[in-house]
Parts: sequence; structure tokens; C-alpha cells
Amino acid sequence: VITLLASAGVGAVHMITEEPIAEARVKATREALKQVLPEFDETEDTALTVENLPVTVHTASEKGRVVGYAVESMTKNGFSGVIRLMVGFAPDGQILNIRVLEQAETPGLGTKMVDAGNPLEKSFVGRNPAQMKLGVKKDGGDVDALTAATISSRAYVDAINRAWMAYKSVATGTAPTDVSSGATSAAGDSAEEQT
Repeated sequence: VITLLASAGVGAVHMITEEPIAEARVKATREALKQVLPEFDETEDTALTVENLPVTVHTASEKGRVVGYAVESMTKNGFSGVIRLMVGFAPDGQILNIRVLEQAETPGLGTKMVDAGNPLEKSFVGRNPAQMKLGVKKDGGDVDALTAATISSRAYVDAINRAWMAYKSVATGTAPTDVSSGATSAAGDSAEEQT
């Protein structure tokens, strides 16, 4: 009887909170789009799978002209699991801005990836990934890692690389061998961590 009552309570709480949580995610996505893209009046969303993980490309346009691409990317390689990013690309492939949407990294180490102007962000913003070695400097790449957070930094780069592949797939209309396409729909406005 106690287990039945507890299960019913958990189920009721889930039903009550499910819709507000979904609405909060949509709102967070809209805010991230505004932060990583120039002014736009509509987006077209393309769902892809890149290296077995879901990625969404938001093609943003202003008065019918493409002004940028925002890519919701993720990796499961963080020190504490999933890291989700929103990466804004100019039509020519230059990274405009990056926002961390989700992470559970070690406080004071990997969590620094959300700080404005952190070394990871500085390594990418204003640059085109086609002209970079996508890896942390410790691995021979061009990206400055967070101090004492190499695993988190590698995961961040992995998510950026996945976003880059998705951007190229949508912007050029060609799918690399490790990217598979999903449905497309139009949308309106839319401590020892690592060494």
C-alpha cells in the first residue's frame, strides 16, 4: 500500500511538472538562439544524427535571406556526462557565439565552460573551424583547454566538432558519411577532474 501510494505520488508530480519543464526548454532554446545569432525573423529546423547523437540545426533568416545557423549539439564525453551546446555560425562558417545549454561538470573546474570569455570560447569565437585543428593543445590541436579540466575541454571540442559537421551538412546540402538526416520543419520566431 505504501509503495502504491508513493508510486502514485511520483506519477502525479511527473504529470504536473512535465509541461512546465518542456516549456522552459523551449524558452531556453529561443534565448540561446538570440544569443548566438544576428537578428532574424524566422528559423527552419533540421534534425540530424551525427555520430549517433541528435543534433538540431536552426537555419535563421531575415526577410528571406539566411543570416546564420545555430546548431544544438551535444556530447556524452564530459567528465560528468552530457554537455549540450548552442553554436552560432555565420553563413561562411565562422563561429559567432557559443552558449552552454547543459552541463554537470566539476564545480570550479569544468563548470568554467559557462563563464563568458573562457579559454574554450575564446579559442572558437570569430574563427572558422575549417581553418583549425579541432582538438585541445595537449592533443596537438588549436584549442586552449580549461585549467585542470582536460576531459571537460575535450568534450566541449567534441560537441563543437559535431556542430561543425551538422552546419556543413545543412549549409552545403551535402551529408558527410557520419551524418544522417531527419525531419525538417519550419518554425516561427523563435578535484581530480582531468589531467
